[in-house]
Parts: sequence; structure tokens; C-alpha cells
Amino acid sequence: MSTAVTITESVSVPEGEGRPIPDAATREIIGYAPVHTLADLDRAVSAAEAAQPAWAALGHAERSRILNEIADDIEAHAEELARLLSREQGKPLNGPNARFEVGACALWLRTAADTPLEPEVVFEHEGSRAEVHYDPLGVVGAIGPWNWPMMISVWQIGPSLRMGNTVVAKPSEYTPLSVLALIEVFNRHLPEGVLTGISGDREVGAAIAGHPGFAKIMFTGSTATGRKIVESSAHNLARLTLELGGNDAGIVLPGTDVAAIAEGLFWGIFINTGQTCAALKRLYVHESQYEDVVQALAGLAAAMPMGNGLSEDNVLGPLQNEKQFDIVRDLVDDARARGARIVTGGRPATELGPLFYETTIVADIEDGAPLVDEEQFGPVVPVIKYTDIDDALARANASSQGLGASVWANDPEDAIAVAARVQAGTVWINQHGAINPHVPFGGIKASGYGQEFGVAGLKAVAAPKVIQR
Repeated sequence: MSTAVTITESVSVPEGEGRPIPDAATREIIGYAPVHTLADLDRAVSAAEAAQPAWAALGHAERSRILNEIADDIEAHAEELARLLSREQGKPLNGPNARFEVGACALWLRTAADTPLEPEVVFEHEGSRAEVHYDPLGVVGAIGPWNWPMMISVWQIGPSLRMGNTVVAKPSEYTPLSVLALIEVFNRHLPEGVLTGISGDREVGAAIAGHPGFAKIMFTGSTATGRKIVESSAHNLARLTLELGGNDAGIVLPGTDVAAIAEGLFWGIFINTGQTCAALKRLYVHESQYEDVVQALAGLAAAMPMGNGLSEDNVLGPLQNEKQFDIVRDLVDDARARGARIVTGGRPATELGPLFYETTIVADIEDGAPLVDEEQFGPVVPVIKYTDIDDALARANASSQGLGASVWANDPEDAIAVAARVQAGTVWINQHGAINPHVPFGGIKASGYGQEFGVAGLKAVAAPKVIQR
């Protein structure tokens, strides 16, 4: 009797034909990712170009119906997808992690499918009328990251398909299997050529940015890579949405109820073990409550279970790859050498696995230290003391990055007044990193440009056309 092939098995190629992909926690090989070439990319783009007119001709209602059908299928395979994601990326099944991410895929896809985008009347007077309509762009190149590989892929793919584009998607070389599995679910419902996954190396990713077949490039990743994409895409003027790195600041105003905000602060910092672009990366606390906040975070850090993601008990996992592990370790070692106080953590947790690092709170540190000035992207946070809110704002705004930020206070109006002075694409009040599929999201400064989600996200993957009479 034959056994049905799972989605996970269907995207892994035989040993010897692909690149080995390790379990992030154990480093055991869990599968082999296909290694696509530049010729494969050309074929995918040609297929997408051929499929796009018919896909656009289906109209919004039919495309939305298909996308909702795909969301149903994602939910039907949610546990299988979450387990693959947990092993490949490292995030635990529970908490705001793997099961959460798969659920977010379905939610964001449904929102992209169901958000109305009607023609906009921008002028009407004495029989003259001008309307803005939104047409497909053509083929979209979607380049995804390794930290939230499935969810961010849906952020790119869902709106693009809804607006009548076709998509060629390249997952990170660190987490290809989970994204290819997601694309496998999509392609059970889509016409051939509408969505293709390309699992290649950095050469393939670089070729996407400069490929003349793409009308739009969407990229989530580092600022350095984002700059290269801008350069590569210049000759064919592909439109860009770039969600790049962040060094998000949080500011705790004096008099804030520390017990009321402690858990929100913790998860704003340590969601996905700190491996989130819009996580809280540096925390400024007024001197009157500095030690209270430091100790509250340290207590939570010591209590949150870390370990293999497949264990139902854990909520924090490993660093996803060796390169990121080395960055986190070196930043903490540098802070220690500078005289910073390691309140809790501060060392590799090798008893759990090769790439685990203890949840770490660093106090008595100042701007100018690499741990404060650079994006650590891991389970460590520097807590910086301030005495004057103008000084705290100046330091928060000094970063070249501006993805997100947060202000914490008992009085929301006080927080809003400070938030108005913070330079970031999103400023949260008494929370950090809370995203909503209806609310635009994007960065400023070196954190990129362009917005995703909701109506703004649909417009970003469409060509505005004015019809005037």
C-alpha cells in the first residue's frame, strides 16, 4: 500500500541533488533544497510573463476567491507547515512563533484577497471627472528573509496575486523548504506559471534585482543588500518595496507602571528570539525607574523556557544560523569588555544546542557601543539610562535606521506627544511590533521605503492609471 507524499517531502529533492538544510536546533539534516540556476530563473520569468494576462483577466472577484481557497488549504495543513518551519527556522511551535506564523499566513492572505480597492474619483467639476484606477504591473520578483520566511513571503505574494500580477519568489538560502512548501500549497490552486519558487544562491537573488522581466521587486532583508538591489534595478526602473533592517528604540517615560508593561516590553524585544526586523533593539529608561525595568526584564528572561522548538514547553529557540550566532556573541562580548553589566545571560547555551544563546539583558551601557548602535538580531537587549526626554529622543533618532519605535507611559496622551517626535515608520504606544494586515507598514531612512498591508500594500503592487473626461 502506498503512502501519500506530504507537502514537506514533496519540496525536498534527493540527497546529492540539492543543498542540505539543517535543523536549526540540532543541526541534523532535515531535507535537501533544490539549487536553481540563472537558466531556471529565466524560465520562471518567461512562464510568469506568459501566464500573467490570463491571470489578470480573471478579475478581482475570481482571484480573491482563489486566494481564500488557498488560505483554507494553508489552515488545513497548518500543523505540518508549522513543524517544518520550527525545524528549519528554529522558532518553537508555541508562543508567538511557528503556529502563530502559519496562522498569520492565512490571515494576511485573506486580507489581501478581501480588501476593496475601488477606482478613486480625484476631481469632479461641471462634467469633468478624473478617476485613478489600479492595473497589474506584470511580473513581481519577491525576495524573502529567513526570520519570518513564510509570513513575509505571503506579505509579498498575496497582494501581488490579488492585483493580477504573477510572481517569482526566492526564499532565503537558510530557510527554503518552508517557503517552497507554502508555494506548493498555493500551486494546488493556481494556473501554471502564476507563482514559481526559485531556490538558489545569492547569485540568483542578485539576478532577480536586475532582470528585465520584473516590473516590481519586493525585498525584506539587510540594508546593505537593499542598496545593492537599488543599484541593480536602476537600468530597467523596476518599482521597489524595500523593508530593510531596523534598530528600533523604545522609550519608557518616567512614572510608568513597570509591572503593567514588563511582559509587553519583553515580547517586543524577544519575539522570535529577537530575530525580527521590527523588534525592540535598544531600550531607553528614565533614571527614576531604570533598575526596576532592568530587573523586571531579567526576571522574565530567566523564566522563559528556551530549547528545541518541537517541544511544546519552549517559547524561545536558537539563532537560525552560525553567522547570526557569531554576531550576537561578539556584540555581547564587546559590551562586557567595555564594562557593561550583564544582568542575566551573556553566554552561549551550548547545553541546548550549537546555536543557542542565553536570553541576555545588558545594563549600564551607552550609545556608541556596537550593541546599542548596531542591529543585534538576537536574544539580547541593551538598556540605556536617560535623565531628560529631549536627550532620549535625540539618541533614539540618531540611528540611520527608522523602521519602528515605541513609547511606554501610563498616560497615552503623554506617549503620543513623544511619539510625534520619533523618527520611524511606525511608533507603537505601550506595545512594540504589533502589526495589523489592514494597517500600512514600512520604514524610513535606511530601513527602506514603500509600504505593505491593506490598501497601501495593494497600491504598491499596482500601476495607477488616470482616466479623465
